Amino acid sequence: MTKSFDSLIPGIEQREAGWMRIRERFARARQAPPHPSVTISRQYGCEGYSLAQRLQALLEEASGQPWTLFDKALVDQVASDEKLSRQILGHLGDESHAQDVLRTHFGHLTHDDAYAKVVKHLVHIAMAGGAIIVGRGGAVACQDLKNCFHFRLEASFEFRTATIARRLELPLPEAEKLVRTQSKLREKFISEFLHADVTSSRWYDAVFNNERQSVEAIAQSCARLVICAWPDRDYFKHDPMRGTAASRA
Repeated sequence: MTKSFDSLIPGIEQREAGWMRIRERFARARQAPPHPSVTISRQYGCEGYSLAQRLQALLEEASGQPWTLFDKALVDQVASDEKLSRQILGHLGDESHAQDVLRTHFGHLTHDDAYAKVVKHLVHIAMAGGAIIVGRGGAVACQDLKNCFHFRLEASFEFRTATIARRLELPLPEAEKLVRTQSKLREKFISEFLHADVTSSRWYDAVFNNERQSVEAIAQSCARLVICAWPDRDYFKHDPMRGTAASRA
């Protein structure tokens, strides 16, 4: 029996505990110093969620702080949960700065557009810090946030097809068709709404070849970049490289 792509990601119910950490972080956001956040973009079929999980573990170990992983399902749920939405928008940080970020890139976002609502929440979530956002155009939406680091995974069509075939237990021809279709849809969607080429390296701190490097190696590289570049040396208390941290340009 084949699997759906969503079946590869833990259900919303399994991550509800993370919402409590989100609420607590938002409640402290006005007083707390800024914390880093990460966005992960990937070509369809790359191991973006696996990378996010491993990076989450590494950053939690280094900082001693909880990090929350936001994939498509959780971001969409946050945006549609009116109670949580009010908590985020009512308690989080500098609302005027968030609005400036949105206007800079996207002009006026109507309240009727479902994705516009998601983008607004993405920016607020990233501003709170301690967030790893997978997909949803996060790198473009959060480009002007100084606390954000942006990474992208790419790989050959053959590698991505083989990965999808294995993970979803699909025949290779079906996997090829799925990768072609979903890749076009994703890029077209981001291009039309955010007016940006999400494949351009200009949006990212680093782009990794998922075919040549393992998830572990890429996660270690991402973690090192975040730890070394984050200006608050006290945040990553448990990392031996914290003494080499440098302010971002």
